[in-house]
Amino acid sequence: MKKIVMLTLAVSLVACKAQQPKNIEDANVMEYANTITPSELKTHLYTFASDEFQGRETGEPGQKLAAEYLKKEYKALDIPTPLGEDDYFQEVPSSAFSRGNVKDTENVVAFIKGSSLPEEVLVISSHYDHVGMDDEGNIYNGADDDGSGTVSILEIAEAFKKAIEDGYHPKRTILFLNVTGEEKGLIGSKWYTDHPIFPLAQTVANLNIDMIGRIGEGKEDAGDYVYLIGSDKLSTELHELSEEVNNKYTNLELDYTYNDENDPNRFYYRSDHYNFAKNDIPIIFYFNGVHEDYHRPTDTPDKINYELLAKRAKLVFLTAWEIANRESRPFVDKPTSDQASTR
Repeated sequence: MKKIVMLTLAVSLVACKAQQPKNIEDANVMEYANTITPSELKTHLYTFASDEFQGRETGEPGQKLAAEYLKKEYKALDIPTPLGEDDYFQEVPSSAFSRGNVKDTENVVAFIKGSSLPEEVLVISSHYDHVGMDDEGNIYNGADDDGSGTVSILEIAEAFKKAIEDGYHPKRTILFLNVTGEEKGLIGSKWYTDHPIFPLAQTVANLNIDMIGRIGEGKEDAGDYVYLIGSDKLSTELHELSEEVNNKYTNLELDYTYNDENDPNRFYYRSDHYNFAKNDIPIIFYFNGVHEDYHRPTDTPDKINYELLAKRAKLVFLTAWEIANRESRPFVDKPTSDQASTR
């Protein structure tokens, strides 16, 4: 009996030791970045951008199926919701939409609570809605727009979870925010910033992913690239952090063409990060540019460049890791309002 008790105690002590948090600076971050794989992204996207989801139009059955899919995946990863219990949905009422007959809808939210700075929050976002079907029944699958960003967030969340399982817990809280209603005018992200789950004053940055699975027009011979928009608009420090991470780990070509204030496309104002930027929260928008299948039924998962998608998703993860674990939050040195100077 004594031997059994001692053995049980020894096993318990080993188990406790394995669960002890480790120094985050000792982590091999690329080990976790490399869990983001083309094959897993492809598996997710062939489901998420399938005809079953009917183009994921806001408030419609296909969007509801997509929301349930995301909830199921977060639960499978054992990543909880900040809303408590089993509620992964932040309800967005039809009254939030000023135009069109849009039904009640929901943002999907999951989070990892920070270890030493839990009150400070990094938001990683994508929109999971698309434009649905046309009058002839053609389904707009939205594999790139924004299935690519949505499945990337699932893989990024899994990478953080695996690090935690090894004892490397991020210092700051990370909110995985899959917003609805982007195609209806950035409504889901506006609802979140008007009704934040975590205080905006404690939201240190937003990394927004909207279309990162394709080669954009004019970039056919560019090699491994991604457009970055907004990284220097509010925080020089965030921009420099982003550059450092890419130079150290991924070596993608960071193209700032659309970051030009005079660019006629005005992409800075056209995705969900903008609702955070309006609140003086530093942002980076990751984007591959438009292509011939943009907002057409031909935006399908077979046309995604999964190797490049994985590289871009790794860049987002590695940037998020750095933001989440630095000693201080990105400093806002270019506020858009007088109110921001007190942040």
